[in-house]
Amino acid sequence: MRLVSLIALASAIATPLAATRANAPSAAGPPAVAPSPAAPSAPQPVSAAVAAANAPMALASAPRFRGFAPVLSAQPALVDGTAWAARPEAEAWSALAHATPTTRQAARWALVRSLIGKSRYPEALGTLQIMAADDPDLLLVPAFQLARGVTLAGFGRSGEALSALSGPTLLGNAEACAWRLRAQEALGNPAAALAEVHCALPAINHRAPLERRPFALAAIRAALDDGRWLQALHWLKRQPADGEANILRGRAYLGKADFGHARTQFEKVGAAAERGQRAEAALGLAMVGIAQRRIAPAAAVRQLGAIRFGWRGDDLERRILTVEFAQAQAAHDPAAMLRTGSTLLRYCKLGAAAAPILSQLQQSLTTMLAPDSKMPLPDVAGVFWEYREITPAGADGDLLAVHLADRLQAAGLYARAAELLQYQLTARASDVAKGPLSVRVATLRILAGDPAKAVEALRNSSGPSYSQPMVWDRQRVEAVALALLGKTDAAFAALADVPDGAAIRAEILWRRRDWNGLATVTGASLPAKVGLSEVAQATILRHAIALAMIGREDKLQALRTRYQAAFATLPSAGVFDVLTSPVGKIDSAQISAAMAAIPSASPAGVYADLLASTPG
Repeated sequence: MRLVSLIALASAIATPLAATRANAPSAAGPPAVAPSPAAPSAPQPVSAAVAAANAPMALASAPRFRGFAPVLSAQPALVDGTAWAARPEAEAWSALAHATPTTRQAARWALVRSLIGKSRYPEALGTLQIMAADDPDLLLVPAFQLARGVTLAGFGRSGEALSALSGPTLLGNAEACAWRLRAQEALGNPAAALAEVHCALPAINHRAPLERRPFALAAIRAALDDGRWLQALHWLKRQPADGEANILRGRAYLGKADFGHARTQFEKVGAAAERGQRAEAALGLAMVGIAQRRIAPAAAVRQLGAIRFGWRGDDLERRILTVEFAQAQAAHDPAAMLRTGSTLLRYCKLGAAAAPILSQLQQSLTTMLAPDSKMPLPDVAGVFWEYREITPAGADGDLLAVHLADRLQAAGLYARAAELLQYQLTARASDVAKGPLSVRVATLRILAGDPAKAVEALRNSSGPSYSQPMVWDRQRVEAVALALLGKTDAAFAALADVPDGAAIRAEILWRRRDWNGLATVTGASLPAKVGLSEVAQATILRHAIALAMIGREDKLQALRTRYQAAFATLPSAGVFDVLTSPVGKIDSAQISAAMAAIPSASPAGVYADLLASTPG
């Protein structure tokens, strides 16, 4: 019946009666043709009223049924629960189904008041939305504002309810005060909720006992949250000894440090109580044990964790987490502090309490990630990754990440180090700070055997106006990654304007056994004939091998003549002699042995090590 009636409402809204010659209302009586509620359209899964309750208060089309706002303004003010007197279901919907354009808003208003009286807040709110769409002036009427605030509060949208109930004309309205009390308590503002009690008392006391209870319990919870234990106990004298009231009494006695009475009240909540009440009673008993020092902090952390495992969400979990965090601190257990504290920060509204918790967590995290920490390195990396969003801000947090990345790199955990710094690059670094960090990330990606991700890291971090030396550093690393991907032409293009780019090109050619290219590149940058360093020796010997491989006997002999005296006193003299001898006098075995004896120093420096990390 309910769904059919809602569809009748939707149909009436969608196809309003037109004041035509055939059905125009007259003073003589009802219209000649009235819509019948007995022939609704096919049932729909969601009613128009409930759907409208979740939509913003906006006009989707031009208003159609103006004129009810002044009528409603002239009616007596709604000041207590009698405003929401429930009507028989059939009567309320029949009146709406038979309403004319001039009486439709009044019929809807009567329906709203009845729905609120039956605590059917979503449907009431949806109907109010429709009424406002048809007559926006209703939003200025105190009675309409009150009804809308009541439905929002009953629907659990406490912030919006508080806004709707705070108009100037509703500040002294007892019914509005009662619902503001509930909204403020739900939002975690106990002092503001208690400030509404005096104004709300007439509306609360005028209700029947069962209807009065939600307002009384909201006031009692606000008193407990505000530390007014005696006030809460005074109000609880009028409440029955059921599970919820016993829990509140236990909390009040616990706040007074009357642990015996507190334990008694929590123990009264037996196995027959609701699951949430059992969890709250277990929390209360744990807090009594903690207060009496019957439970050690470490054991309390385990006990509270078990309680929380069976209950997730709402204010109860927040209170469990708060106690658990305090016990983790008392137990000097940084891991438990991070686990509980981070959950509080991520999922609970803490207000001013968030800042000190965050500070304590950052101190614990810094201690756990310090270079002298005894925690195994993989565990340290896991801790950082799990709690990376609470690392200290600014340079301190960045330095923490860099030190950890250094340790991971030293241990050969290149991929883990790259992921850590990738987060820093994308989530924390800004502007020119991205430059050196992008080079570090790309380098680690290459060392981890993933040059494609190295290129991606560099290209995704382009944009800021980097200095020219930083641009060259990024191009060198990108060239290495491209070479490892087999994109030699692209690598050489990246090195085109880079100082010392010839050394990296030569290294790429050397590793690809491109002897023609190597002979050309090294031939253009041969060192002076005196004071040959290991890098200079390697350059000359590699040039000699390239010439030998392509059969350039003339250039090889010229090379021998130029550098023979310089190599005479060096450990690599024998290698130079073999490599520069006439081609017919050496065999492949001698060349292989000579190549193995070439000094390990490379003209490309650290980039040679990167090129050696993955086969090109």
